[in-house]
Amino acid sequence: MSRLQEAQAVLAQADCICSAEQVVAAYDALAQKISAEYAALNPLMLVVMIGGLVPAAEILRRLDFAFEVDYLHATRYRGETRGGGLLWKRRPDSALAGRHVLVIDDILDEGHTLVAIRTELQAQQPQSLKVAVLAEKLHDRRAPSAHAEFIGLQLPDRYVFGCGMDYKEYWRQLPAIHAVK
Repeated sequence: MSRLQEAQAVLAQADCICSAEQVVAAYDALAQKISAEYAALNPLMLVVMIGGLVPAAEILRRLDFAFEVDYLHATRYRGETRGGGLLWKRRPDSALAGRHVLVIDDILDEGHTLVAIRTELQAQQPQSLKVAVLAEKLHDRRAPSAHAEFIGLQLPDRYVFGCGMDYKEYWRQLPAIHAVK
């Protein structure tokens, strides 16, 4: 079976655990909370690629204040379903010193990638550094210092995809969140 055929079969059998309507409501709520905190701060929004692309696009288009956008790419998965060592593919070009920085990503799972990102960015001395995620997976394997200040949805401890999250690099574009059967 090819990777494409496998991805199609996984989606065909998957459980929808958050509908598109629930996801839209989460984006709306996240944008409202982010607006309340950042509207007057000239923030830098840092998108974590590739998973953060879809949630960032959805959240940022709901904001009606001025901000700058940059991105970073740090990954542990590289197309697999289990994380490995951290690989930095791209660090942000923007200067972070003295800036209010909001990192936007798709999901907070175990949090090892997020902890490494925070450590790297904090070394550049931003005035503030916070994280927004569309989803947080509920389990007891979280890295001790891993956290997000803005969380849209809480998900069960299952392998999920859609809304930026992938199944072996497929299905990031789905408007709902699905879990592998």
